Amino acid sequence: MKNKILFGAFLCFIASVSWGAMFPVASHAFQHIDPFYFTIFRYISVTVILVVLLFWKEGKQAFRLDGKGWSLWFFGTMAFTVYNLLIFWGEDLLGEPGVMVASVMEALMPMISIVIVWLLSRNRPHGTTLFFVFTAFIGALLVISKGELGTFLTAANDIVPSILIFIAVIGWVVYTMGGSKFGAEGWSALRFSTLSCLLGTSTATLITIAITFSGYVTVPTVETVITVSPHLAFMIIFPGFIALLGWNVGVSILSPLNALLFINFVPVTTLVISFFMGSSLTAYDYIGTAFIVFSLIANNVFVRLQQNKTAPKVVQKRLRGALSLLQKHS
Repeated sequence: MKNKILFGAFLCFIASVSWGAMFPVASHAFQHIDPFYFTIFRYISVTVILVVLLFWKEGKQAFRLDGKGWSLWFFGTMAFTVYNLLIFWGEDLLGEPGVMVASVMEALMPMISIVIVWLLSRNRPHGTTLFFVFTAFIGALLVISKGELGTFLTAANDIVPSILIFIAVIGWVVYTMGGSKFGAEGWSALRFSTLSCLLGTSTATLITIAITFSGYVTVPTVETVITVSPHLAFMIIFPGFIALLGWNVGVSILSPLNALLFINFVPVTTLVISFFMGSSLTAYDYIGTAFIVFSLIANNVFVRLQQNKTAPKVVQKRLRGALSLLQKHS
């Protein structure tokens, strides 16, 4: 059991580090190609790899939807249309600052999941958890606004792309929760990853074709594709195939809440890579990232301490119940 948990943690760690690296790589690619075609070229390739792997591992019966077609389409669209298209579109619109903004927004996933569960279950989180949610939000604002909140709120060129990135991140949180749901119903992580990716990428492709006809983007030339082929290769193999499949397997082992804690490594990885690539980082980038990392770790520790306190009470309650049943039948 312990080895299985360590394996799940390792997979989530690899996925998070890969995603932390993808934002600087994507930013460099966007100097040559738009984020829409870059995304669908990447995920069409990932889909093909997953389809071949699923057919080899589980056979053609694994491609049956079993009455879950709409759910798979919904969760796939949340991940491979809403998340992938919007997060890179927003990053591209922001320019160089978009690298850290996208990375830090992604680090808010655990806190966003807490708020979503609160809204759906009407079960208010503990006040301490809400404090950490607020602290993480302040950290994100520091990075996004670079300490100039008033200027940021009045600058549509900054706030609109930031909203796009925020919506994208919510999409991935919803997808992660969906993966946990399918795992509980006996679906393998490979099957859920493949079918959701297939349906979600199909939606993203149709949207990209539609905005091409609108004139917002143009079909990249062969020369452009060759230029960004090293970026695509990295994005397909690591943040795409390995991270997607590894993340869903890790979530099935650890649970969404524990898995999302590894998102801590996304902004840290982005900071390190951006530093070595010579990108201009401000003190607000470092302070804001530290706020978020501290909040996520502190909240996770707090939740575990709360669970340890309540566990003995639950055991005692069950023991009292068992004793009362024995007394009745004795």
